[in-house]
Amino acid sequence: MNLDAASVGQRVVVRHAVGGTGPSGGPAMSDVIGRVRSVDATDVTIERRDGRMHVVHLADVVTWKPVPDRPARRRKAADVSAAELTRITSRGWPAIDSVPLGEWELRTSGRFTGRANSVAVHGDPGVPFDEALLRVHEFYAAHGVPPLAQVVVGSADDRTFAAAGWVPMSGRHDGAVVQVADLDPAYDTHPGARIADTADDDWLDSYGRVNDPLAARAVLEGPATVGFVSIGTPAVAIGRIVVTGEWAGIACVEVSPGHRRQGLARQIVETALAWAVERGADKAYLQTMRSNEAALALYQPYGFGDHHDYRYLEPGHPGRIRTVLA
Repeated sequence: MNLDAASVGQRVVVRHAVGGTGPSGGPAMSDVIGRVRSVDATDVTIERRDGRMHVVHLADVVTWKPVPDRPARRRKAADVSAAELTRITSRGWPAIDSVPLGEWELRTSGRFTGRANSVAVHGDPGVPFDEALLRVHEFYAAHGVPPLAQVVVGSADDRTFAAAGWVPMSGRHDGAVVQVADLDPAYDTHPGARIADTADDDWLDSYGRVNDPLAARAVLEGPATVGFVSIGTPAVAIGRIVVTGEWAGIACVEVSPGHRRQGLARQIVETALAWAVERGADKAYLQTMRSNEAALALYQPYGFGDHHDYRYLEPGHPGRIRTVLA
């Protein structure tokens, strides 16, 4: 049986040649486990459990076989490090222009949200810190936007940036709490909710934080597996759900003022989580402001608990340009 279009969506393990000689003297081999996302005439693309995409040339495939969707042993959401979770959340909200700097990620997306317009600071930048800061300044200067860094509150990176003179960004969207949950096998899918694979004008209008629809759509629709949930025509409640590997990310849950306190937000969340579980997710994350008590109360019954906080830092020099991000 060959890897072909019929394999898309399956969780598989693929053994493939990687070049060179292995320990036994034969060809060197490697295994990759994940969900098949695409197959063409030459390559198969496999999404790993953390959302990373791995491309294997079909000519290098030695053997492959399906594996169970839900292994008996699995990591708990709370056991993932803040650095790894930052990488996972970035894959679920991908920047239009993303450049690696060692393990850091330089991101910009036409000022649509801080998450897509800041350097995601985690791990080693691969160069001395002073040089890394210079690269950050150069990247954002080339894109005509002020530099901004997303750091985990209380981390060594947070302290290092502070020692270099970077200060917390002022404004309402100056950071967030990241919460995680282990998902149940089943959630209710509400018949009044529909899920589309693109964000139409009605959905974007309901989201209400969009100045540039092209930039917003590029970020929101960027992942391979993403759904835009809505209730009503025109929409009176919306949400966004993304699946990258074993993780689901839920965001953008909004209910129009005249339709609140009717359980619509709960219907959006449950429909979104059901959709994510059907696509292989067994863990979920969300990002919201600490001050958003309504959102925290909405998600608490689904087992979401605090993982870490992050904040945005900007260079603390006189006359700096304040960033204004959704």
